[in-house]
Amino acid sequence: MIKKYTCQNGVRIVLENIPTVRSVAIGVWIGTGSRNENKQNNGVSHFLEHMFFKGTKTRSAREIAESFDSIGGQVNAFTSKEYTCYYAKVLDDHAGFALDVLADMFFNSTFDEEELKKEKNVVYEEIKMYEDTPDDIVHDLLSRATYGDHPLGYPILGTEETLATFNGDTLREYMNNYYTPDNVVISIAGNVSEEFIKQVEKHFGSYETGAKKREFEKPSFMVEKIARKKETEQAHLCIGFNGLEAGHDDIYSLIVLNNILGGSMSSRLFQDVREQKGLAYSVFSYHSSYQDNGILTIYGGTGKKQLNLLFETIQETLSTLKNDGITAKELANSKEQMKGSLMLSLESTNSRMSRNGKNELMLGRHRSLDSIIELVNEVTEDSVNSLANQVFTDQYAVSLISPDGVLPDKLS
Repeated sequence: MIKKYTCQNGVRIVLENIPTVRSVAIGVWIGTGSRNENKQNNGVSHFLEHMFFKGTKTRSAREIAESFDSIGGQVNAFTSKEYTCYYAKVLDDHAGFALDVLADMFFNSTFDEEELKKEKNVVYEEIKMYEDTPDDIVHDLLSRATYGDHPLGYPILGTEETLATFNGDTLREYMNNYYTPDNVVISIAGNVSEEFIKQVEKHFGSYETGAKKREFEKPSFMVEKIARKKETEQAHLCIGFNGLEAGHDDIYSLIVLNNILGGSMSSRLFQDVREQKGLAYSVFSYHSSYQDNGILTIYGGTGKKQLNLLFETIQETLSTLKNDGITAKELANSKEQMKGSLMLSLESTNSRMSRNGKNELMLGRHRSLDSIIELVNEVTEDSVNSLANQVFTDQYAVSLISPDGVLPDKLS
């Protein structure tokens, strides 16, 4: 059962006691990411995440790493478009110690200039590594094709140019503006009692900052086509359709639709593109939900000479899906797949911590397992078919990375 507590300063704490395990996962979730940036400070959310591990007033970067190694625990972080998370997973005996270290990183990071220089170089290398992975970059290009100059179109890593301008004051100002108590959720899952909430409140329940949470500007869904020439063996293609925001009433119908289209080995795209025509090793679809919009993406990678055929096959798959609808078997299989994935995720304290933290941050609510399964069971063929015709229109964005940077004939 999930217990929720709001501190006097607005920090929210969600705790799920799981007495059958011996681990505890603790996550510090902040409702800010690359969406909260501008052209001048793009990448600051991700760089700040890195700098939290580079030393505090009482611990060096090495000591932070050794703190968790010495207790057999794990510590890490990630940045997305709309949120950032710092988390640790430890044995239940060490939950208090892990919380102390995470709080130390959150409140006492020094942002030492020498460490800043070194970590900038690390992120430079991360950007270069990303540039060497065209099947990753093409998704960033799709964000730009979909959202244009809106911050949702910015790369999470930022650029070498923006990164070069960051200093300690940049990070402290960004924290003051966005790491506000009303924008922070502490999520805990594992073998820990409700008394642990008091320890969390002791660390996070009284701090204040000078700014308050800011409202998002909703983006327009654009239908740009962006192609980039790069020396690659394959052509990497992404097609993006206007989807649904997080918490939308039809979100479970959309998840079912995505599973049927390209979410598994039995999906239509996998069968049509890979199994029947042998056009690609990797082909799939996925849906990304944000607070006020969403995007359904189809990806496929193939040889340059087969790019037109890949695009035509994807279009044929979508046309058949819209015209003929899904089958009863596909609906049943997709529902079972969703329920199975949900059940399996409950076996991990990390998964539960992440689910609870994200739900509290993005939606402010937590559905029980039974209510989720009931919502999945309520999905019908009609609801999925209706959504397919709503989503898969001729208004879509495209991104391509290929040896010649030439879009498929039907898009040129």
